[in-house]
Amino acid sequence: MICYFSGTGNTRWAAERLAEVTGERLLFIPDEMKKGPRDYTLKDGERLGFCFPVHGWQPPRIVRRFIRRSTFRTQADTYVYVLVTCGDSIGRTMEILNSELAAKGIRAQSVFSLTMPESYVCLPFMYTDKLEREHEKIRRATRELEHYGNMIWARQRGLTHTVRGVTPWTFSHVLGAFFNSQMITDRKFTVDADRCIHCGRCQKACPTGDVRLTGGLPQWQHDGSCTNCLACYHHCPQHAINYGKITRKRGQYYFGHE
Repeated sequence: MICYFSGTGNTRWAAERLAEVTGERLLFIPDEMKKGPRDYTLKDGERLGFCFPVHGWQPPRIVRRFIRRSTFRTQADTYVYVLVTCGDSIGRTMEILNSELAAKGIRAQSVFSLTMPESYVCLPFMYTDKLEREHEKIRRATRELEHYGNMIWARQRGLTHTVRGVTPWTFSHVLGAFFNSQMITDRKFTVDADRCIHCGRCQKACPTGDVRLTGGLPQWQHDGSCTNCLACYHHCPQHAINYGKITRKRGQYYFGHE
């Protein structure tokens, strides 16, 4: 079983590749959350994987909520692993995630990170990667994912293949804490009505259903469901959606956009 979350598609790609290697089912976390608290019973020999993008050097809030609301009935031989995607480094994401899992009586036995094209553009120093750099990251991630997939297939335990950064505690518990408490909101999203072509791609791209069309224009619900993944922004073909003023001249990216 692979429980995954993805906004702009990097993690979806990785999770689908792992599902092909292991032959195990994919569960999309936002869809599972809509069903209420869940009780999952792992079969003999079934692996339990968690795949998600790093948000501010921490696990996304939606992933943490999913774990807290779920029960995982593992077997004695259940192999538990975590694979995350990031634009650069992950800080103490794995330690934070393992603290959530520990409350459920489980722990990731091996952890992996994949450096993928950058999609977060809501801070002054954050930009999407140049096309050449984007291709380079995907080529490298493809090789690494094949390697990781073989390890996961073989249920290799005690592995840590991650990039934590030079000051992981500061990244996760200072910068990440601020980011995840103050910037996970849909209240700064706006749409330029003159540019919007009413195609509905933003609504289709939103993983949590936070974007809904009213009169052909996107409206955000302000109900706490936004994960700030920027899928709506990146999928807009007219660049009509922005997050405050800072993204008006920033690039767009989603996996497979070319």
